[in-house]
Amino acid sequence: MGLGDKAKHLAEEAEGKVKEAKGKLTDDEAKEAEGKAQQSSANLKQAGDDAKDAFKK
Repeated sequence: MGLGDKAKHLAEEAEGKVKEAKGKLTDDEAKEAEGKAQQSSANLKQAGDDAKDAFKK
């Protein structure tokens, strides 16, 4: 997997953490849930990247 994809997925995870934190600060449960979902999505993509890298070796 390219470094660009890995960087995008890490950025997506960080953005999700920010959304989650904003949701907690403002008591916005929808925003908090959206942030958690975004983090989960990014983590799945990162796991896929890792699996693809493992098979290349």
